[in-house]
Order: sequence, then structure tokens, then C-alpha cells
Amino acid sequence: MRSTAVTLFSNGLVRENPLLTLMIGLCSALAVTTATVNGIGMGLSMTFVILMSEVVISIFRNQIPNAIRIPIFIIIIAAFTTVIEYILKAWFPALSQAMGVFIPLIVVNCIIMGRVEGFASKQPVRNVIPDALGMGIGYTWVLTGIAAVRELLGNGAILGIPLMPEGYTPILFFTMPPGGFFVFALFISLNIFIKSRLKSAGKQNPAKAEGGEA
Repeated sequence: MRSTAVTLFSNGLVRENPLLTLMIGLCSALAVTTATVNGIGMGLSMTFVILMSEVVISIFRNQIPNAIRIPIFIIIIAAFTTVIEYILKAWFPALSQAMGVFIPLIVVNCIIMGRVEGFASKQPVRNVIPDALGMGIGYTWVLTGIAAVRELLGNGAILGIPLMPEGYTPILFFTMPPGGFFVFALFISLNIFIKSRLKSAGKQNPAKAEGGEA
């Protein structure tokens, strides 16, 4: 039987991926994915904030009055968002400028608020760490994947490295918001297809599936 930590971590990667499955936090996700470096930067920033916020809230969950828990959660999230914002401004100014207002808006991102309210406020630290890392990395890999596809098709390069054949004409559609929605839809479709194939494989091999869960 898989450990609780492994299950919680893997849930965020695929089964309960915040973007592909839960479909929350889409505004910033689609806005920053015009370049791969933006996707990586936004994903890692979110991972830092959600990890630190979940850990702190889990530690003090029994001391936080229920009546004012939401304002306290927002203050904690805002504190770590400010930390990552200043880190980016100090050490990665170009990235900070490229992502603009979407870094400060991490404070009100539904992914973080949903996890701290629905999970971290009720679970011990040993559970919230794999949960936060799974959600953060799951968010990051989807953002990076979408950004890579959009940058490759829209600019013919990834991370500034030309990858398309000489003479390739960039498809500007993918650099625009409709292109972001189109690529995101492709990722959702691929996710559903993979899940359906895995589910079918599990039904065809029930003994193996049961053995994996035992």
C-alpha cells in the first residue's frame, strides 16, 4: 500500500491537478504562459507560497479562531507572496517585470486559498508538506508545458533557443489569449485520455490493480 505522503503528493500531479482537473487559478495561468521562463517562474513562486502557507497554517491550526480564520489565512499568504515578490524584484528583475501584477495576485489565487482552508487547516504538517509540493509541482509542470507549446509555435523557440526549421513562420495565434485557451484545452483532453486509458487498464487487470493497492 502506498504511503499517505506519496498518495498526497501524486494527487496534485495528476489526479487532483489544480489546473487540469480542478480547473482553478486559470486567469494567471493563461496570462503568463506566453513564454516558458514565465511559466517556470510563476509555478515555482506558487509552489513556495503554497508550501510555506500550508506549513504555517497547519502548525497554528488549533490556535487560529474559527471566526477569523479567513482573514488570518489571507495575511499569511500575503506575507509569503510579498517575500517571493521582493526576491524576484531583487534577483530576477526581468522575470518580475514580465509577470507583472500576477505575482501579487497570488494572494487571492483560488488554489492556495482552497488548500489552506480545505486541507492545511485540518491536517498535521507531515501531510500538508507532500500535499503542497504535489499541488505546486503539478501547477508548475502544466504551466511550463503550456508555455513551451505556445512559445514554440508562436515564436519558433523555447527559452530563446530556436528549435523550428529555418524559414518557419511563427503562428501568432498562440501568442494571443485564444491560443492559450486552445493549448490548455489540448492539455485537458490529453489528461482525460490518459486517465481513461489507465482506468481501462485497471479494469482489464483487476488482480494487478488490487495488488498495487494492498
